[in-house]
Amino acid sequence: MAALVGRAAIVERIGNTVTIRPNSGQAKVVRLEVVNDRIIRVRATSKDVLPEKPQSLIIVPQQVPAKNTYTITESPESIEVIAKDVRAVVSKGTGEVSFYDGEGKTRLLKESGDGKQFWDFTVPERELGVKGGVQPMEAQKHGLTWQMKFDSPADEAFYGLGQHQSEEFNMKGRNEDLFQYNTKVSIPFVVSNKNYGLLWDAYSYCRFGNPHDYLQLNRVFKLYDKQGREGHLTGTYTDHFGKSLVRDEDSIYYEYGTPAKSEIALKTDNGGIKNLPQGFSLAGAHVVYEGFIEPKAESLYQFILYYAGYIKVFIGGKEVVPERWRTAWNPNAYKFSVDMPKGVKQQLRIEWQPDGSESYCGLRVAEPRSQQEREALSVWCEMAQDMDYYFVAGRNLDEVISGYRTLTGKASLYPKWALGFWQSRERYKTQDELVSTLAEFRKRQIPIDNIVQDWNYWSEDQWGSHEFEASRYPNPKQMLDSVHAMHGRFMISVWPKFYVNTANYKELNANGWMYNQSPTDDIHDWVGPGYKNGFYDAYDPEARKVFWRQMDEKLYTGLSGKPGKSGTSSLIDAWWMDASEPNVRDCTPMWYRKALCGPTALGTSTEYFNAYSLVNADAIYNGQRSVFKSSSNVPRVFLLTRSGFAGLQRYSTATWSGDIGTRWEDMRAQMTAGLNYSLSGLPFWGMDQGGFCVENRYVTAQQLFDRTGQENEDLKEWRELQARWNQFGTFIPLFRSHGQWPLREIWNIAPDNHPAYKSFVYYDQLRYQLMPYLYSLAGWAHFRDYTLMRALVMDFAADAQVLEIKDQWMLGPSLMACPVGYYKVRNRSVYFPAQCGWYNLYTGEKVIEAEQTPTSSRRLVMDAPYEQIPVFVPEGAIIPFGPKMQWSDEKPAELINLYVYAGRDGSFQLYEDEGTNYNYEQGRYATIDIRYDDACKTLTFSQRKGTFNGMLRQRRFNVVYITPDAPALLNLDNPVGRMVTYKGREVTLNL
Repeated sequence: MAALVGRAAIVERIGNTVTIRPNSGQAKVVRLEVVNDRIIRVRATSKDVLPEKPQSLIIVPQQVPAKNTYTITESPESIEVIAKDVRAVVSKGTGEVSFYDGEGKTRLLKESGDGKQFWDFTVPERELGVKGGVQPMEAQKHGLTWQMKFDSPADEAFYGLGQHQSEEFNMKGRNEDLFQYNTKVSIPFVVSNKNYGLLWDAYSYCRFGNPHDYLQLNRVFKLYDKQGREGHLTGTYTDHFGKSLVRDEDSIYYEYGTPAKSEIALKTDNGGIKNLPQGFSLAGAHVVYEGFIEPKAESLYQFILYYAGYIKVFIGGKEVVPERWRTAWNPNAYKFSVDMPKGVKQQLRIEWQPDGSESYCGLRVAEPRSQQEREALSVWCEMAQDMDYYFVAGRNLDEVISGYRTLTGKASLYPKWALGFWQSRERYKTQDELVSTLAEFRKRQIPIDNIVQDWNYWSEDQWGSHEFEASRYPNPKQMLDSVHAMHGRFMISVWPKFYVNTANYKELNANGWMYNQSPTDDIHDWVGPGYKNGFYDAYDPEARKVFWRQMDEKLYTGLSGKPGKSGTSSLIDAWWMDASEPNVRDCTPMWYRKALCGPTALGTSTEYFNAYSLVNADAIYNGQRSVFKSSSNVPRVFLLTRSGFAGLQRYSTATWSGDIGTRWEDMRAQMTAGLNYSLSGLPFWGMDQGGFCVENRYVTAQQLFDRTGQENEDLKEWRELQARWNQFGTFIPLFRSHGQWPLREIWNIAPDNHPAYKSFVYYDQLRYQLMPYLYSLAGWAHFRDYTLMRALVMDFAADAQVLEIKDQWMLGPSLMACPVGYYKVRNRSVYFPAQCGWYNLYTGEKVIEAEQTPTSSRRLVMDAPYEQIPVFVPEGAIIPFGPKMQWSDEKPAELINLYVYAGRDGSFQLYEDEGTNYNYEQGRYATIDIRYDDACKTLTFSQRKGTFNGMLRQRRFNVVYITPDAPALLNLDNPVGRMVTYKGREVTLNL
């Protein structure tokens, strides 16, 4: 180690790290570490020394870069750390860090003057929780709160941060609270259209944007009631009998359970509506909050609305929140902004129809800040041992995401069947219901791969036993064998939740591996009379082993028997890990959620609040793989989880967007949710197609139809909503239908002569014929760090018009999906990125040519009939379509209809392997590179690389060549093309 005294700092250099001790600013120590050619790590603290830290939960071990791949230079003012494709400059005087491209010419990111701030943090006693009656060690209660802030130019855009539900895409200038909850997934990774990303290694509650909590309205505005009297708003409550109550409201903050219903009312910051008269019920009531708000400063005011039931918000006579709805047990948050001048009263009116006797309504506002402050790149972290982040550079966003996966782990290659259609409902209640449903799909010849058993297959008081209730599931192994005999796959729901009377709970609790706050506080869940329960501590490696063993004994080898040498036992195919936030209790203040979820084996849940789903996935992934010691045909693990965190992709885990509502705005919110989740570096995402929680009007419409056969207006809307949502779902990584009653099988949604039914069957068949294309993308996700669901900014970043486009995306390189998100809409506006011309997928017609300069004139209104959404193909695209199939491996793709679109050069790598095992890890897979030369009008199939069991040694490609002068309809039954017999050697076709 060399110690050099600079003008204003002490510098210590060792290996690939340099440590600076600036003499101003809050950071007493700043350390930079070269990770590789594109990644530099930064650690900082306000303490005298950086803490010794355990192995990161999200960062996998990294190789130390060779000394000749980086340099560290010093000047009187700064230290410069130079890797091949990125460099960082640190001010000796302040510790301020700036990042540049590899040549040092383009500055990518620069800390603001107050870019690093720290506050000592001690976990409040009420947040500690109990575990076996023992409080955590004193040292685990202490850490730092920190904020990092960087300047951002006006033309920068930010994406990622996980999956959120406010229909927000570009997060520049927006705020996002980062915590895990049903429908909300928070990932500590943000990417920029300037081709860099920031990944911070911290697990606590964080905030992107404004570092401060939202405030009650009376903290930001002067309030006036509807008569103009200062100090409050007016609340008018009218129950379903017409009885009214009018009272003053100093804030709108009814965000938690009401005291009458809450077992822990005296222990929580209860936000329920208090002091309603005896007998006054919110069920069927209508509530209006009204008055005036007067801003104390001119600004853009950023609001957050928390709601259950039906709600509208008006400010200044304008409807700023059109009607939204959410079920009472699962409220939603929605954000909106309003420009307001200083000192001018604006009418505020909230119209709220609660959903049942217990419902929620809250409206808060962020403190006003300048535009420069709002648009900075700011991250606030509640608790960590130090500030620890990674700067990831790239030439494009694919390289940035590749860097993220270098840090957090390669994405597993998911089983091929997972790309097919999944049918689920809440819930199949018997063995016969599940098996007969799959049989009906086969009878109707509707393609399907996976059928899902949701929760409550156990006896009512045996949650966590992992045992089927015998009266409803008399022979679970026979059920599983029946599914497999029909070439289906079986996924089952398993929660990290246990009733206290179960043997599994008692075993885990005896070892100190349960969170005890919930049973200590005598919290009961919603099932039957309500049962006491707890969640297990997935942060403990020994607890994870026992959790998997309990599953294995009852649901895996204990159900089907030990697999033989070839792994051929009829085993459960996939696991549905529900409530993995963990969601111990809904609608609860943040501090009490922390108490319920800890302390963990690693420390307080305040510090480890967001990473539960990651360690829980570790339990199942490594548990299942440990079952097979020497088999050459080990079945791939597949997990679906309701929460997620950085690194989840390495555990063969996908995420779905939780218990979303069944409205058009909920469908639109999934578009931005899925795009930002994918931009967060995790490649496999899905949703409950059709929505989960159902409005009563749709329930009564279905009941009416069942009695009379009448399709009223609500049922018409329900069917169209389902049709549009299924069209949307065709073009995302996971294609899955799920939800509460009405039943979600397509024949239960609409009869087979209905356009909703016909549309679903068409897109389901299309999905299966796209299997060679889709499975190649899955292979790329593993081998190339590819992203399947691609925001347009990933492929067309040079076109500034795409930065805000949140309802179009690419599925792979060749399909631009443009779903319809509004009722009765039969066309929609589509933007065509300028870098290339575009074809209509269905007609083969050229829609628009490429342009040198992107303009808004490239936005066109395109047809979107009931049964079809617009889908477009870029010039140079190569799309392999396989045979019609009823399940993903029904037949090999001996004949591939290969559609090639003229206009620019193109390429596609066809990836294939055995589809369901891990032999690809030993190199048993094959690729065929296909190249199109637009100038020469030639198509070249390269020599095949690799081999695997069952590989086709010879196959046919029927090449369908699409040009502006020779369009062709998408005809996958018998398209006219040029036939190529391919035997594994290079062959070139003149088109």
